[in-house]
Parts: sequence; C-alpha cells; structure tokens
Amino acid sequence: MIAQIAKKAMEYDRNDAKNIQHFLSVHSYAALIGKLEEIDSDTQLILEIAALLHDIGVKVCREKYGRSPGELQQKEGPAVARELLHGFSLTPAQVDRICYLIAHHHIYTDVDGMDYQILIEADFITNLFEGYVKMEQLPAVRSTVFKTKSGIAVLDDMFGK
Repeated sequence: MIAQIAKKAMEYDRNDAKNIQHFLSVHSYAALIGKLEEIDSDTQLILEIAALLHDIGVKVCREKYGRSPGELQQKEGPAVARELLHGFSLTPAQVDRICYLIAHHHIYTDVDGMDYQILIEADFITNLFEGYVKMEQLPAVRSTVFKTKSGIAVLDDMFGK
C-alpha cells in the first residue's frame, strides 16, 4: 500500500521533482526512525503515509495563493490527502490521524504521539540537508525539536554533533 500511495503522490505532483524528492526523503527517514524506535505496525503505517503526504498541499497552495508557506500547506493539505487516500484499505481513524499529522507537521509544541514526533524529525533532517533550515540552527533544533534516540543518532551521523 505504501508504494501505491507514493505512486499516487508522485502522479499528483508530476513535474515537481523537487517536491517529490522532498517527500520521498522525509518518508525514508521517517520509516527508518520509526523502525529503529520499534513503534507498533499501525503507528508505522500512519507515520509512513503521513510522511509521503505531509506537503501534499503545496501544489494547491501555489495555485490558490501563489505561494506555499507551512501554515497554508497545513490548511490545504488534509483535504487533498483525504481525496488521494480514498479507495485504500485504511480505517477512518487512520485517515483522520494522517490528516491531523499533515495539518500539524509545522507545529512543534504539544506533540502527541511518536508518529507526530518522528514526522517532525524526518522533515527537519531533510530540510537541513536541502538548506531550508540553516546549519547554524542545528544545535538549537537538536536540543529543542529532536526527542527520539534514533532521530538524534541519524541527525548526528549526518551532520555531526
């Protein structure tokens, strides 16, 4: 199912290689951290789908507003995700949680769950690599945002401590 959702997301973002590369990278780190943290299979599934779709609102934001900052992505993304997920074997509760994560992935307070925490960490790792978060911010991000042992290890392996 993950591969089919990734394919649908790629089709949705066709001709936007940068965005496709971004969500595939976030998914890769989220999947890795989730497995290293040994989260349960349902949470892992939700995490991986949310990671693939976390920025699914970018396209509609660009069309609707001419820009796609995080707060607009969080506003527009859940409806797009819900439509994209239609027809997959997911429970309403799973879809709701995926949409919740999409609607909150740029909010770093009141993080309620390992799926949410890991999604934030995976997105930060990718954003650091892509230059959306400046390396000067790394120490502050590491100490305030990262909470999982595995996320911190990936961050340290990639960028040093």
